[in-house]
Amino acid sequence: MAKHDVLKQDGPPSDLERIKDESNYLRGTIQQGLEDRITGAISDDDTKLLKFHGSYQQDDRDIRDERRRKKLEPAYQFMLRVRAPGGVATPEQWLVMDDLATKYGDATLKLTTRQSFQMHGILKWNLKQTIKEVNEVLMDTLAACGDVNRNVMCNPNPYQSAVHEEVYGLAKQLSTHLSPKTKAYHEIWLDDRKVVDTREEEEAEPLYGRFYLPRKFKIGLAVPPSNDIDVFSQDLGFIAILEDGKLQGFNVAVGGGMGSTHGEPETYPQVARVIGFCPKDNVIEVAESVMAIQRDYGNRSNRKNARFKYTIDARGLDWFKAELTERLGWELETARAYQFDHNGDRYGWVKGDGKWHLTLFLQNGRVKDTENDALKTGLREIAKVHTGDFRLTPNQNLIIANVTEEKMQEIADLAKAYGLTEGKQHSALKRNSMACVALPTCGLAMAESERYLPVLIEKIEAILDEVGLREEEIVIRMSGCPNGCSRPALAEIAFVGKAPGKYNMYLGGGFTGDRLNSLYRENIGEKEILENLRFILTDYANNRQEGEHFGDYAIRAGYVNEVRNGLDFHKDNLSKV
Repeated sequence: MAKHDVLKQDGPPSDLERIKDESNYLRGTIQQGLEDRITGAISDDDTKLLKFHGSYQQDDRDIRDERRRKKLEPAYQFMLRVRAPGGVATPEQWLVMDDLATKYGDATLKLTTRQSFQMHGILKWNLKQTIKEVNEVLMDTLAACGDVNRNVMCNPNPYQSAVHEEVYGLAKQLSTHLSPKTKAYHEIWLDDRKVVDTREEEEAEPLYGRFYLPRKFKIGLAVPPSNDIDVFSQDLGFIAILEDGKLQGFNVAVGGGMGSTHGEPETYPQVARVIGFCPKDNVIEVAESVMAIQRDYGNRSNRKNARFKYTIDARGLDWFKAELTERLGWELETARAYQFDHNGDRYGWVKGDGKWHLTLFLQNGRVKDTENDALKTGLREIAKVHTGDFRLTPNQNLIIANVTEEKMQEIADLAKAYGLTEGKQHSALKRNSMACVALPTCGLAMAESERYLPVLIEKIEAILDEVGLREEEIVIRMSGCPNGCSRPALAEIAFVGKAPGKYNMYLGGGFTGDRLNSLYRENIGEKEILENLRFILTDYANNRQEGEHFGDYAIRAGYVNEVRNGLDFHKDNLSKV
């Protein structure tokens, strides 16, 4: 038994620690549950284990009450998330994902804020076949969810192709190295061999142990001047340091995280803090050691305080740096200078290293066909002729990358024929918007997000037109609950669901993703949202300084306090109106 297989907790472990312990390294009774034809669901314990395999059990909340009245069980379905380190996929993989979404899902794809694919509406009877077909095209769903390291993000970098290739290679290495080693995934989904008890096998999970991590763990690699991965939202962030265009290594940032719980001030979003520099050859070693500290010291009693940010804040950054140095056997160097100037995407065609890259605007990452839009079909037709790759951006957009000179005109013609948009015809606010899935599928959602933000933005755009701000870059995000999947705590304007039709409104995040926003109004609906924004946006248009971003102005004008540390997130805010 590995030494980290023994829980070290001040309080009793949460029930999920029991489930993990008894699961035989993530097997549980998932296989038996999939074979049960009486219900479209699986057991409560297995739904928690299923997350480690990349899937969440959900139901259609739009029809939940109707089915209850008819004495029917909820319309159970499964969300499946596919890992794609750095958000890179081949045209063949794109076509398979498109096909699977149509055959087994709700005929749509969701490009997530962590650069991965998500499918919704998969029935239990089709889940295994879907996962098998994902794996046949050399992708997988293992560790896309659960108390493990999640999909590793990296900057898509369409204008720095050589650097992107090197950073992307590290993202893939990190993803592979930090993946769970249990054979349960292959046994359950790929018929690799019979599900057997492996408790006696030595080091079945050499890094994670029987209990895995206290909570999810997120890693991202950013390449300045772009902070599109929101590196300060990551549990562990690596900020690339370039000299003469060559990658030297990374500044290391630790302890970021977006989630919190309404009404519980001991929970809060946090920004990662830079603690030093490591050469590029030491990235894997640093990542493993950092994650191991969280494995050994993270809170396993209270899951609401189990993320890495709380581990660091409870013990202090000096304690963490000393612990990391001891485990590494060497000390990080002094952090090096860097500068971010944006965290959004750059739309349209860009040339780099002799290839072309086309960044398309996909509102909230939803890929589907409608009566007026053939987005899904258009991307499928491009994938049939494209010889480069697809890159899912952290802002839920898509880059048709590494297009050859010979293919450029053909792909440009297809994009035009199917009305695929480069974003230029949209307002700057819409181009810098992001929303999580929320209703009807997410069981945690308290309010709409993906379905509502486009409607709200159109009404805000009318105000922007009135005051002359249509082309002003403002980062706006919405989340259906405070778990923060759309990283709302870093936005200049953010809305977090509180109840149906009601949101907490936040202002003052940093334009480059380096500062938290702050609560401005609580539990308000659309009428109050628009009234407040009309006043503030008019004030901003009339009184901003040259080059001053909206988030900076909201603080300077006294609408909210500046928040640089999550420990200050719940402090009383100033209010001008």
